[in-house]
Amino acid sequence: MSGSLFRFSPYRWVLLAQTLLLVPLGYGVRFAHNVPEWFRNIWGNVAYEMFWIFLFLTILPRSKPRSVAITICLMSFGIEFLQLCQHPFLVAARSTLPGRLVLGNGFTWIDLPQYGVGSLCGWLWAAWLQHQFIKRK
Repeated sequence: MSGSLFRFSPYRWVLLAQTLLLVPLGYGVRFAHNVPEWFRNIWGNVAYEMFWIFLFLTILPRSKPRSVAITICLMSFGIEFLQLCQHPFLVAARSTLPGRLVLGNGFTWIDLPQYGVGSLCGWLWAAWLQHQFIKRK
């Protein structure tokens, strides 16, 4: 398969680099033992949102950062509310580390504004990068 989907422009390389940098940053913050729990939660959630925004934009670089950020934020809200559901399949998935990292393990309303902040940060950063690398006609 050829075409622009698999061609990496400088913009796409920067998006990929941001995505890859957010993984250790997010997990490093989330699992740090020498910082307060509230700090880990806030900045872990912000990094989580930004990771998904940059991953999505790396895959589909012509997408509008604002639309991607809104979509990711709404999906995160949905996942957060899904934590209220205790279906056996979801409980089993959450008992694994990947399941806990993606689906969470309990509803916490305070995560919602943190997702909003992460999406806002991701949108602003991605929009700035897009402006720097893509010249609109």
